Amino acid sequence: MELRSARLHELELELVEPFETSFGVETTRRFLLVELEAAGGEVGRGECVAATEPLYSGESVATAREILTSRFLPDLLRRPVPTPDAFLASVERYRGHAMAKAAVETALLDLAARERGVSVSAYLGGGRRRVEVGVSVGIQRTVPALVRRVGRYLDDGYRRIKLKVRPGWDVAPVRAVRAEYPDIEIWVDANQAYPTRAVERIRRWADAYHVAQVEQPFAERAIRAHARLAADARFRVCLDESIVDDVSLEDALEARAITSLNVKTGRVGGATVGRRLARRAVTAGVPAWVGGMLESGIGRAHNVHLASLAAFTLPADLSASDRYYASDIVETPFVLGPGSRLDVPRGPGTGVELSERGFRRARRASRSFRRPR
Repeated sequence: MELRSARLHELELELVEPFETSFGVETTRRFLLVELEAAGGEVGRGECVAATEPLYSGESVATAREILTSRFLPDLLRRPVPTPDAFLASVERYRGHAMAKAAVETALLDLAARERGVSVSAYLGGGRRRVEVGVSVGIQRTVPALVRRVGRYLDDGYRRIKLKVRPGWDVAPVRAVRAEYPDIEIWVDANQAYPTRAVERIRRWADAYHVAQVEQPFAERAIRAHARLAADARFRVCLDESIVDDVSLEDALEARAITSLNVKTGRVGGATVGRRLARRAVTAGVPAWVGGMLESGIGRAHNVHLASLAAFTLPADLSASDRYYASDIVETPFVLGPGSRLDVPRGPGTGVELSERGFRRARRASRSFRRPR
Protein backbone atom coordinates (compact mmCIF):
# COMPACT_ATOMS: atom_id res chain seq x y z
CA MET A 1 0.00 0.00 0.00
CA GLU A 2 1.79 3.12 -1.25
CA LEU A 3 0.59 6.51 -0.14
CA ARG A 4 0.25 9.40 -2.55
CA SER A 5 -0.66 12.19 -0.12
CA ALA A 6 -1.99 13.12 3.29
CA ARG A 7 -4.28 15.90 4.42
CA LEU A 8 -4.93 17.28 7.88
CA HIS A 9 -8.20 19.12 8.43
CA GLU A 10 -9.31 21.10 11.47
CA LEU A 11 -13.07 21.05 11.96
CA GLU A 12 -15.65 22.28 14.43
CA LEU A 13 -19.10 20.90 15.20
CA GLU A 14 -21.73 22.39 17.47
CA LEU A 15 -23.17 20.12 20.15
CA VAL A 16 -26.95 19.85 20.35
CA GLU A 17 -26.67 20.81 24.02
CA PRO A 18 -23.86 21.66 26.45
CA PHE A 19 -22.05 18.61 27.82
CA GLU A 20 -20.72 19.09 31.35
CA THR A 21 -18.30 16.85 33.23
CA SER A 22 -15.97 17.43 36.16
CA PHE A 23 -13.51 18.89 33.62
CA GLY A 24 -15.88 21.66 32.51
CA VAL A 25 -18.60 22.44 29.95
CA GLU A 26 -18.35 21.89 26.18
CA THR A 27 -20.70 23.54 23.69
CA THR A 28 -18.69 22.91 20.52
CA ARG A 29 -16.09 20.35 19.55
CA ARG A 30 -13.00 21.31 17.59
CA PHE A 31 -11.04 18.35 16.26
CA LEU A 32 -8.61 17.10 13.62
CA LEU A 33 -9.28 14.72 10.75
CA VAL A 34 -6.48 12.80 9.00
CA GLU A 35 -7.00 11.77 5.37
CA LEU A 36 -4.58 9.40 3.64
CA GLU A 37 -4.77 8.82 -0.11
CA ALA A 38 -3.25 5.69 -1.63
CA ALA A 39 -1.60 5.59 -5.05
CA GLY A 40 -4.71 3.86 -6.40
CA GLY A 41 -7.01 6.66 -5.25
CA GLU A 42 -8.60 5.08 -2.14
CA VAL A 43 -8.86 7.40 0.89
CA GLY A 44 -8.72 6.39 4.54
CA ARG A 45 -9.79 8.66 7.38
CA GLY A 46 -9.05 8.80 11.10
CA GLU A 47 -10.14 11.28 13.76
CA CYS A 48 -7.97 12.84 16.45
CA VAL A 49 -10.01 13.08 19.64
CA ALA A 50 -7.79 15.58 21.45
CA ALA A 51 -9.85 18.49 22.77
CA THR A 52 -9.14 22.21 22.50
CA GLU A 53 -7.89 22.31 26.09
CA PRO A 54 -5.59 19.64 27.62
CA LEU A 55 -7.99 18.65 30.42
CA TYR A 56 -8.83 14.99 29.86
CA SER A 57 -5.19 14.34 28.95
CA GLY A 58 -2.04 16.31 28.23
CA GLU A 59 -2.89 16.41 24.53
CA SER A 60 -4.82 19.16 22.79
CA VAL A 61 -5.74 20.11 19.24
CA ALA A 62 -2.64 22.33 19.17
CA THR A 63 -0.19 19.66 20.36
CA ALA A 64 -1.67 17.05 18.03
CA ARG A 65 -1.55 19.44 15.08
CA GLU A 66 2.12 20.15 15.75
CA ILE A 67 3.29 16.53 16.03
CA LEU A 68 1.19 15.44 13.06
CA THR A 69 2.51 18.18 10.77
CA SER A 70 6.12 18.17 11.93
CA ARG A 71 6.69 14.44 12.42
CA PHE A 72 4.01 11.82 11.88
CA LEU A 73 2.60 12.70 8.45
CA PRO A 74 5.88 13.67 6.74
CA ASP A 75 7.56 10.55 8.14
CA LEU A 76 4.65 8.37 7.06
CA LEU A 77 4.86 9.52 3.46
CA ARG A 78 8.50 8.47 3.24
CA ARG A 79 7.66 4.85 4.04
CA PRO A 80 7.07 2.34 1.23
CA VAL A 81 4.49 0.17 3.02
CA PRO A 82 2.87 2.14 5.87
CA THR A 83 0.67 -0.50 7.51
CA PRO A 84 -1.02 0.31 10.84
CA ASP A 85 1.40 -1.88 12.79
CA ALA A 86 4.44 -0.54 10.96
CA PHE A 87 3.36 3.03 11.63
CA LEU A 88 2.88 2.43 15.36
CA ALA A 89 6.28 0.75 15.56
CA SER A 90 7.89 3.70 13.76
CA VAL A 91 6.48 6.31 16.18
CA GLU A 92 7.04 4.33 19.37
CA ARG A 93 10.18 6.37 20.03
CA TYR A 94 8.05 9.51 20.40
CA ARG A 95 6.78 9.63 23.96
CA GLY A 96 3.10 10.41 24.43
CA HIS A 97 0.93 11.86 21.64
CA ALA A 98 -1.37 8.81 21.79
CA MET A 99 -4.33 10.64 20.26
CA ALA A 100 -2.30 11.89 17.31
CA LYS A 101 -0.89 8.38 16.79
CA ALA A 102 -4.39 6.89 16.89
CA ALA A 103 -5.64 9.36 14.27
CA VAL A 104 -3.03 8.14 11.77
CA GLU A 105 -3.38 4.48 12.77
CA THR A 106 -7.16 4.49 12.30
CA ALA A 107 -6.82 6.26 8.93
CA LEU A 108 -4.41 3.50 7.88
CA LEU A 109 -6.88 0.87 9.13
CA ASP A 110 -9.67 2.42 7.08
CA LEU A 111 -7.44 2.57 4.01
CA ALA A 112 -6.08 -0.98 4.39
CA ALA A 113 -9.59 -2.40 4.86
CA ARG A 114 -10.90 -0.49 1.83
CA GLU A 115 -8.08 -1.80 -0.35
CA ARG A 116 -8.94 -5.34 0.75
CA GLY A 117 -12.65 -4.73 0.19
CA VAL A 118 -13.57 -5.59 3.79
CA SER A 119 -14.88 -3.64 6.76
CA VAL A 120 -12.65 -2.38 9.56
CA SER A 121 -14.52 -4.82 11.81
CA ALA A 122 -13.56 -7.77 9.61
CA TYR A 123 -10.00 -6.48 9.27
CA LEU A 124 -9.68 -6.42 13.07
CA GLY A 125 -11.36 -9.79 13.51
CA GLY A 126 -14.78 -8.60 14.68
CA GLY A 127 -17.94 -10.59 14.08
CA ARG A 128 -20.92 -8.73 15.51
CA ARG A 129 -23.30 -6.96 13.17
CA ARG A 130 -24.71 -4.82 15.97
CA VAL A 131 -23.18 -3.50 19.18
CA GLU A 132 -25.02 -2.71 22.38
CA VAL A 133 -24.56 0.87 23.54
CA GLY A 134 -25.51 3.12 26.41
CA VAL A 135 -25.73 6.86 26.87
CA SER A 136 -23.62 9.22 28.95
CA VAL A 137 -25.54 12.00 30.69
CA GLY A 138 -23.66 15.16 31.57
CA ILE A 139 -24.04 17.17 34.77
CA GLN A 140 -27.30 19.14 34.67
CA ARG A 141 -28.36 22.40 36.28
CA THR A 142 -30.82 20.70 38.62
CA VAL A 143 -31.67 17.20 39.78
CA PRO A 144 -35.21 17.33 38.30
CA ALA A 145 -33.67 18.35 34.96
CA LEU A 146 -31.39 15.33 35.14
CA VAL A 147 -34.28 12.97 35.88
CA ARG A 148 -36.22 14.36 32.91
CA ARG A 149 -33.20 14.01 30.65
CA VAL A 150 -32.68 10.38 31.70
CA GLY A 151 -36.37 9.73 31.00
CA ARG A 152 -36.02 11.06 27.47
CA TYR A 153 -33.04 8.80 26.80
CA LEU A 154 -34.93 5.81 28.11
CA ASP A 155 -37.84 6.72 25.84
CA ASP A 156 -35.37 6.86 22.95
CA GLY A 157 -34.47 3.24 23.67
CA TYR A 158 -31.24 3.40 25.67
CA ARG A 159 -31.12 0.71 28.35
CA ARG A 160 -27.90 1.63 30.19
CA ILE A 161 -27.46 5.10 31.68
CA LYS A 162 -24.11 6.58 32.74
CA LEU A 163 -24.22 9.65 34.96
CA LYS A 164 -21.35 12.10 35.18
CA VAL A 165 -20.63 12.83 38.85
CA ARG A 166 -18.30 14.92 41.00
CA PRO A 167 -18.16 15.91 44.68
CA GLY A 168 -21.40 17.75 45.42
CA TRP A 169 -23.15 16.21 42.42
CA ASP A 170 -23.40 12.53 43.30
CA VAL A 171 -25.70 11.37 46.10
CA ALA A 172 -28.73 13.51 45.24
CA PRO A 173 -28.74 12.92 41.45
CA VAL A 174 -28.02 9.19 41.71
CA ARG A 175 -30.68 8.78 44.41
CA ALA A 176 -33.25 10.67 42.35
CA VAL A 177 -32.61 8.70 39.16
CA ARG A 178 -32.73 5.40 41.04
CA ALA A 179 -36.00 6.39 42.77
CA GLU A 180 -37.63 7.32 39.47
CA TYR A 181 -36.27 4.33 37.53
CA PRO A 182 -35.70 1.49 39.99
CA ASP A 183 -34.88 -1.17 37.39
CA ILE A 184 -32.40 0.50 35.03
CA GLU A 185 -28.66 -0.15 34.96
CA ILE A 186 -26.79 2.89 36.27
CA TRP A 187 -23.08 3.60 35.85
CA VAL A 188 -21.32 6.69 37.15
CA ASP A 189 -18.19 8.40 35.86
CA ALA A 190 -16.18 10.91 37.88
CA ASN A 191 -13.27 11.66 35.53
CA GLN A 192 -10.79 11.71 38.46
CA ALA A 193 -12.81 14.26 40.48
CA TYR A 194 -12.55 12.69 43.98
CA PRO A 195 -9.74 12.78 46.56
CA THR A 196 -8.38 9.37 47.50
CA ARG A 197 -9.82 9.71 51.01
CA ALA A 198 -13.33 9.42 49.52
CA VAL A 199 -13.21 5.61 49.12
CA GLU A 200 -15.76 4.77 51.81
CA ARG A 201 -18.03 7.67 50.96
CA ILE A 202 -18.27 6.56 47.32
CA ARG A 203 -18.80 2.96 48.38
CA ARG A 204 -21.74 3.93 50.62
CA TRP A 205 -23.79 5.79 48.03
CA ALA A 206 -22.86 3.45 45.19
CA ASP A 207 -24.09 0.48 47.21
CA ALA A 208 -27.14 2.30 48.53
CA TYR A 209 -28.45 3.10 45.06
CA HIS A 210 -27.33 -0.09 43.30
CA VAL A 211 -24.79 1.48 40.99
CA ALA A 212 -23.41 -1.20 38.67
CA GLN A 213 -20.13 0.54 37.85
CA VAL A 214 -18.02 3.39 39.21
CA GLU A 215 -15.60 4.79 36.65
CA GLN A 216 -12.29 6.55 37.38
CA PRO A 217 -13.17 8.33 40.64
CA PHE A 218 -9.52 9.07 41.52
CA ALA A 219 -6.48 10.51 39.79
CA GLU A 220 -5.02 8.41 37.01
CA ARG A 221 -1.97 7.37 39.05
CA ALA A 222 -3.95 6.62 42.23
CA ILE A 223 -3.91 2.86 41.66
CA ARG A 224 -3.88 1.96 45.36
CA ALA A 225 -7.00 4.05 46.02
CA HIS A 226 -8.82 2.32 43.18
CA ALA A 227 -7.68 -1.01 44.60
CA ARG A 228 -9.14 -0.12 48.00
CA LEU A 229 -12.44 0.81 46.35
CA ALA A 230 -12.48 -2.41 44.32
CA ALA A 231 -11.79 -4.67 47.30
CA ASP A 232 -14.98 -6.69 47.92
CA ALA A 233 -17.04 -4.08 46.06
CA ARG A 234 -20.51 -5.05 44.85
CA PHE A 235 -20.03 -2.75 41.83
CA ARG A 236 -17.38 -2.81 39.12
CA VAL A 237 -14.49 -0.34 39.39
CA CYS A 238 -13.68 0.85 35.89
CA LEU A 239 -10.40 2.48 34.92
CA ASP A 240 -10.25 4.91 32.02
CA GLU A 241 -7.55 7.59 32.23
CA SER A 242 -5.30 5.27 34.28
CA ILE A 243 -4.86 2.76 31.43
CA VAL A 244 -2.75 4.10 28.59
CA ASP A 245 -0.68 1.06 27.56
CA ASP A 246 0.19 -2.55 28.36
CA VAL A 247 2.32 -1.66 31.38
CA SER A 248 -0.37 0.44 33.08
CA LEU A 249 -2.92 -2.33 32.53
CA GLU A 250 -0.61 -4.96 34.00
CA ASP A 251 0.04 -2.78 37.05
CA ALA A 252 -3.70 -2.27 37.61
CA LEU A 253 -4.42 -5.98 37.21
CA GLU A 254 -1.65 -6.95 39.61
CA ALA A 255 -2.91 -4.43 42.18
CA ARG A 256 -6.51 -5.66 41.71
CA ALA A 257 -7.51 -2.07 41.10
CA ILE A 258 -9.61 -2.75 38.00
CA THR A 259 -12.73 -4.85 37.48
CA SER A 260 -13.82 -3.16 34.23
CA LEU A 261 -11.75 -1.67 31.40
CA ASN A 262 -12.74 1.33 29.33
CA VAL A 263 -10.89 1.32 25.99
CA LYS A 264 -10.73 4.61 24.12
CA THR A 265 -8.81 4.35 20.88
CA GLY A 266 -7.32 7.82 21.24
CA ARG A 267 -6.24 7.35 24.84
CA VAL A 268 -4.31 4.14 24.18
CA GLY A 269 -2.83 5.14 20.83
CA GLY A 270 -4.77 3.09 18.31
CA ALA A 271 -7.49 0.54 17.65
CA THR A 272 -5.02 -2.34 17.39
CA VAL A 273 -3.60 -1.36 20.78
CA GLY A 274 -7.11 -1.20 22.21
CA ARG A 275 -7.86 -4.66 20.84
CA ARG A 276 -4.74 -6.04 22.51
CA LEU A 277 -5.57 -4.44 25.87
CA ALA A 278 -9.15 -5.75 25.79
CA ARG A 279 -7.97 -9.26 25.03
CA ARG A 280 -5.51 -9.12 27.92
CA ALA A 281 -8.22 -7.87 30.28
CA VAL A 282 -10.54 -10.70 29.26
CA THR A 283 -7.88 -13.31 30.04
CA ALA A 284 -7.66 -11.78 33.52
CA GLY A 285 -11.43 -11.98 33.99
CA VAL A 286 -11.98 -8.24 33.54
CA PRO A 287 -14.74 -7.22 31.09
CA ALA A 288 -13.97 -4.47 28.57
CA TRP A 289 -16.02 -1.91 26.69
CA VAL A 290 -15.42 0.89 24.18
CA GLY A 291 -15.63 4.49 25.37
CA GLY A 292 -16.35 7.57 23.30
CA MET A 293 -14.93 11.10 23.11
CA LEU A 294 -17.73 13.10 21.41
CA GLU A 295 -16.54 11.85 18.02
CA SER A 296 -17.98 12.84 14.67
CA GLY A 297 -19.32 10.09 12.42
CA ILE A 298 -15.78 9.17 11.33
CA GLY A 299 -14.48 8.47 14.82
CA ARG A 300 -17.80 6.96 15.85
CA ALA A 301 -17.60 4.49 12.97
CA HIS A 302 -14.11 3.38 14.02
CA ASN A 303 -15.37 2.91 17.59
CA VAL A 304 -18.37 0.86 16.49
CA HIS A 305 -16.11 -1.42 14.44
CA LEU A 306 -13.81 -1.89 17.43
CA ALA A 307 -16.77 -2.65 19.71
CA SER A 308 -17.79 -5.46 17.34
CA LEU A 309 -14.85 -7.55 18.57
CA ALA A 310 -15.64 -10.43 20.93
CA ALA A 311 -13.35 -9.07 23.64
CA PHE A 312 -15.79 -6.21 24.32
CA THR A 313 -18.70 -7.51 26.35
CA LEU A 314 -20.18 -4.47 28.16
CA PRO A 315 -22.34 -1.79 26.47
CA ALA A 316 -20.24 0.81 24.67
CA ASP A 317 -20.44 4.57 25.28
CA LEU A 318 -21.13 5.33 21.63
CA SER A 319 -24.75 6.48 21.32
CA ALA A 320 -26.55 7.58 18.17
CA SER A 321 -25.26 10.53 16.16
CA ASP A 322 -28.14 12.80 17.18
CA ARG A 323 -27.19 12.43 20.85
CA TYR A 324 -24.43 14.98 20.23
CA TYR A 325 -24.80 16.57 16.77
CA ALA A 326 -27.76 17.83 14.76
CA SER A 327 -25.50 17.98 11.70
CA ASP A 328 -22.55 15.60 11.28
CA ILE A 329 -19.84 15.31 8.62
CA VAL A 330 -20.90 11.88 7.30
CA GLU A 331 -23.64 11.02 4.84
CA THR A 332 -25.39 8.40 6.99
CA PRO A 333 -25.75 9.01 10.74
CA PHE A 334 -25.73 6.27 13.35
CA VAL A 335 -29.29 5.54 14.54
CA LEU A 336 -30.24 3.69 17.72
CA GLY A 337 -31.95 0.41 16.92
CA PRO A 338 -33.89 -2.20 18.92
CA GLY A 339 -32.15 -3.52 22.00
CA SER A 340 -30.19 -0.28 22.46
CA ARG A 341 -27.88 -1.24 19.58
CA LEU A 342 -26.05 0.42 16.71
CA ASP A 343 -25.49 -1.35 13.40
CA VAL A 344 -21.89 -2.03 12.42
CA PRO A 345 -21.40 -0.52 8.94
CA ARG A 346 -20.85 -3.29 6.42
CA GLY A 347 -19.20 -1.46 3.52
CA PRO A 348 -15.44 -1.40 2.89
CA GLY A 349 -13.32 0.36 5.51
CA THR A 350 -15.38 2.27 8.04
CA GLY A 351 -18.39 1.98 5.74
CA VAL A 352 -19.18 5.69 6.10
CA GLU A 353 -18.48 8.51 3.67
CA LEU A 354 -18.04 12.23 4.14
CA SER A 355 -20.94 14.56 3.51
CA GLU A 356 -19.34 17.23 1.34
CA ARG A 357 -21.81 19.82 2.53
CA GLY A 358 -21.36 18.93 6.20
CA PHE A 359 -17.59 18.75 5.79
CA ARG A 360 -17.35 22.18 4.15
CA ARG A 361 -19.54 23.70 6.84
CA ALA A 362 -17.40 22.26 9.65
CA ARG A 363 -13.94 22.79 8.15
CA ARG A 364 -11.85 25.60 9.62
CA ALA A 365 -8.41 24.86 8.12
CA SER A 366 -6.59 22.27 5.99
CA ARG A 367 -3.01 21.36 5.13
CA SER A 368 -1.77 18.93 2.50
CA PHE A 369 1.36 16.75 2.35
CA ARG A 370 2.77 15.02 -0.75
CA ARG A 371 4.92 11.94 -1.02
CA PRO A 372 8.56 12.93 -1.71
CA ARG A 373 9.78 12.10 -5.21
